[in-house]
Amino acid sequence: MKYTRMCLLLLVAALATGCDGPSSSHSSQLEAASRQLLPEDPGIAAIYGRSCRSCHTVAATGAPLTGDASAWGPRMDKGMDVMLDSVINGFGGMPPFGLCMDCDAQQFEALIRFMATPAGTP
Repeated sequence: MKYTRMCLLLLVAALATGCDGPSSSHSSQLEAASRQLLPEDPGIAAIYGRSCRSCHTVAATGAPLTGDASAWGPRMDKGMDVMLDSVINGFGGMPPFGLCMDCDAQQFEALIRFMATPAGTP
């Protein structure tokens, strides 16, 4: 009983902290903007919709949001080989192959480049 109350208090505190202040507003704006973005290529768009979109448009997942240049910049600075390795082997909370078991390296690269492109950039 005591453990349950403590967990509930911690959860309420975390939610109150996470939903407060300008950073939350900025995060909400980025999240909303990321949901509007789709790859131009229909094949890549289909893969994105079934494999990437559910995490990369929800800030709470911890995945870098699609179109968020500040989140993707440091990752992209490591180089495409490192990015591909992270996708193929999984990284942090992302499962191996990013939930696309039938994707090839070119498709992964196209998906990464799309998600890392700042919102509003053609």
